[in-house]
Amino acid sequence: MAAIDDREHTRPSPETREEERREAKDAADAGREPTPEEEEAADRNEPDEEVAEHYEEMTERGAKQRGEGRVP
Repeated sequence: MAAIDDREHTRPSPETREEERREAKDAADAGREPTPEEEEAADRNEPDEEVAEHYEEMTERGAKQRGEGRVP
């Protein structure tokens, strides 16, 4: 796979610009509701204890964060 040289610049075509303008006007939405089968599959899903512990640890670390980047 060839990499594009960082110094190479391309210009979007008029079609691309028009599509970007059209997409910018589209309202955002949450998408479709899950199907009953998808809901059942989600309910059967068991969380991994190790992942849950890591999540709790990172949440606690974030709450105790000090210094640059801290949200007051």
